[in-house]
Amino acid sequence: ARMALPALALLLAAGLLHTQASPSARSFQLDYEHNCFRKDGAPFRYISGSIHYARVPRPAWRDRLLKMYMSGLSAVQVYVPWNYHETLPGVYDFTGNRDVEAFLDLTAELGLLVILRPGPYICAEWEMGGLPAWLLWKPDIILRTSDPAFLAAVDSWLHILLPKIKPRLYQHGGNIISVQVENEYGSYYACDHGYLRHLLGSFRTLLGSEVLLFTTDSTRAEELRCGTLQGLYATVDFGPGSNVTEAFGAQRRVEPKGPLVNSEYYTGWLDYWGEAHASTSAAWVARGLEDMLQLGASINMQVVSWQRAQPAAGYMFHGGTNFAYWSGADYKDQYKPVTTSYDYDAPLSEAGDPTEKLFAIRTVISKFQPLPAGPMPPATPKYAYGWVALRKYAELLDVLDVLCPSGPIRSQFPLTFEALKQAHGFVVYHTQLPWDVLDPATLGAPPHSICDRGYVMLQKEYRGTLERDGQTTLNVTGRAGDTLDMLLENMGRISFGANTSDFKGLLGNLSLNSRPLSNWLIYPLAIDTAVQQGWPHTALPESSSGGRVGPAFYTGTFETPGIAWDTFVKFPGWSKGLLWINGFNLGRYWTRRGPQQTLFVPGSVLHVGRPNNITVLELEGAPPTPLLLFLDRPLYNRTLGRSTPATE
Repeated sequence: ARMALPALALLLAAGLLHTQASPSARSFQLDYEHNCFRKDGAPFRYISGSIHYARVPRPAWRDRLLKMYMSGLSAVQVYVPWNYHETLPGVYDFTGNRDVEAFLDLTAELGLLVILRPGPYICAEWEMGGLPAWLLWKPDIILRTSDPAFLAAVDSWLHILLPKIKPRLYQHGGNIISVQVENEYGSYYACDHGYLRHLLGSFRTLLGSEVLLFTTDSTRAEELRCGTLQGLYATVDFGPGSNVTEAFGAQRRVEPKGPLVNSEYYTGWLDYWGEAHASTSAAWVARGLEDMLQLGASINMQVVSWQRAQPAAGYMFHGGTNFAYWSGADYKDQYKPVTTSYDYDAPLSEAGDPTEKLFAIRTVISKFQPLPAGPMPPATPKYAYGWVALRKYAELLDVLDVLCPSGPIRSQFPLTFEALKQAHGFVVYHTQLPWDVLDPATLGAPPHSICDRGYVMLQKEYRGTLERDGQTTLNVTGRAGDTLDMLLENMGRISFGANTSDFKGLLGNLSLNSRPLSNWLIYPLAIDTAVQQGWPHTALPESSSGGRVGPAFYTGTFETPGIAWDTFVKFPGWSKGLLWINGFNLGRYWTRRGPQQTLFVPGSVLHVGRPNNITVLELEGAPPTPLLLFLDRPLYNRTLGRSTPATE
């Protein structure tokens, strides 16, 4: 899922010959003799950019796509995240922000071609790489292979999705010129060509013989060996620092003839919590783009990139935001969750604003093809709504009846999120100390069994946090019968870089001085359901204790001055948690760890003429005076211990 500049990956069309027989028919094909694409019989090269509709609020779709069109792009590259649409087995959602057909129709209306990447795996730094967490209800499933359980789920999904795509293919009067099969499969350990053959058969059956199908992989020989298949046109991905001739040489080793394609040219770089904000210079990106265009290549610009031993995929022309729980994670020696912002230093910023990088890219494109007439649409207006005071509503442990209305599940030992059929968010594990602990005892869990953060409360008092690949023990004292609660947070399933399924929750026994604790009450929390229904703003006030540490809800309201413009909210003195405004989950903040210090708030979620309800779940500790600060610009680059406090 690391992709590059608008590059197109194309696939080998089995039905080349009979379409060539009728030149008047709409066609998009490979020309192996002249090493190019042919659109309606004429040589064609595309310059495309990646945009993820799931990361952009629907009211902003037109604005972002128009800016991409006005940048000189001829196409957009679009992922379809399976888990965004099939939320439970056989339960589909194509409404509102998930209306992929409306998004595709909008691209056609604006005159953009589409390179579609429907997966089933997409990476994209998206939760579980787009695969649904419910696949892990079968704990021994082997993802992205010929495992019959996996193939059955994939086929069921493709039979829902691809019939929506077929009428929008270029050959059928639509604007989708090519479709990618899987994604960077060569980077996955399985190297199961039977799986790729199965996907090829399914795509051909459901989309027909004429559509161009393609794969994307890095330029490493081993990845190209495992990620390519006869019948799928092989494309590569690499970033601005690469030797363009060498990189396309890797594509030539697997595709001696046909168009040169970089399907993911990195225009930016990825941010992880706790690491510095990444950036890529506009001049560097523009120079690499010009080098490829001079070779006649087709390119897709991605905003994201990966730091691997060899150049890998990066991408995005417009990144957007990982709202709610949709951000993924990498695994590279340790678990590395991705930030809420997917700005990625892309040509269009998180809020959709043209950047210096966009204008540098536009200048390069203008040397090779005419730009659309007219001005670039301006940045969307922002508003600094200022300081908003919040008040503590309740400790999380005091509102379990609201957050888990069906009551707890009893279990001798802890159960995973997947065993509980809980995809995202939080679960509370509750037990009691079985004996007096007068001298400090070690509360701990086996390695890699806290997935991903556990907030520990003894007698409802916050005692500290245990963390995956971090601190895994705490010293505690107490009496027999004292309550022990651990709030487990899922920080996003691994989307790239691991060979194992990423189960969440307590994966092993919690123990005291190595003696396992048992007799658990387990509460899967439906926080979003409650907040979307108006809680806690519609509820009676709780009599909350004055403590500031540990998981608790805070509420407040603010009014807009007659306009609802985009804004950015900062959390001065807060630690870590989530923010909802008017029931919309804006994602995770982690002020303590950084680098991201603000969350993007689209104006489309705000009300005009009535109060906007703010709900914050703070997990570790709120400031003495709980305030939020609404700004007209983002702060992405502050990691504690590395820089001075950000200016207010």
